[in-house]
Amino acid sequence: MQYGICPLSIVPIRTLPDDCSEMSSQLLYGEHFKILEQRKKWSKIRTAYDSFEGWVANNQIVVLLEEDYQGLCDVEALDLSSDIISHICTSEGMLMPILLGSSINGSSLLKHSFEGLSTNRKMEREGLVDIAFLFVKAPYLNGGRTPFGIDAAGFAQMVYKIGGYALKRTAEEQSKQGEPLSFIEESEPGDLAFFDNNEGTIDHVGIILKDNYIIHVNGHVRIDRLDHTGIFNTDEKLYTHQLRVIKKII
Repeated sequence: MQYGICPLSIVPIRTLPDDCSEMSSQLLYGEHFKILEQRKKWSKIRTAYDSFEGWVANNQIVVLLEEDYQGLCDVEALDLSSDIISHICTSEGMLMPILLGSSINGSSLLKHSFEGLSTNRKMEREGLVDIAFLFVKAPYLNGGRTPFGIDAAGFAQMVYKIGGYALKRTAEEQSKQGEPLSFIEESEPGDLAFFDNNEGTIDHVGIILKDNYIIHVNGHVRIDRLDHTGIFNTDEKLYTHQLRVIKKII
């Protein structure tokens, strides 16, 4: 078994080992992973944080020793960049931008030094909501996990990750976490609302705000109304997502 770490700001994780394949997720700077299969130009990986699997280009990753990988896994709390854009100084003295939620724990392994603000604590619900607002207007990007492009499950995952809590990568996986609530009235800001499609598959998630509002990704990260039917788009004056279940994670 081999191991690796992301040395760049963002690296696409693809469904297949091909530059034209769909991007299913992203590695952010400092995230580490197991290498399940290695080819000439591509490696199939499983991320340490959420066990997500996919293909990354070999020229965009750095291989780690097993003891270094295990050392990152043994860290009690992730140290994550808390500004939308921070910087890493490389061993050559070059500045490289990294984005909100990047992992700083492995920077010394890459011979990098971090310049910016970071967080490594579990936040209260108000803190999660504050993080969510940092992503407002971020454009929708399938597989995205950053303020410059993000999908619904990536948004929920990154807000909770920066807040100190682990969520899986897809809305369907996330819907199996936490404690279900029977009514919207039982929810609190920071709880997750999940939505399904016409086939009954959970394919969307948002973060509940106070006063029956929700922040989620629909074209971009936006705030809409939430009721027992689902999400009511205040611009289009129609329901866009059908409510399936509400979950309390913390």
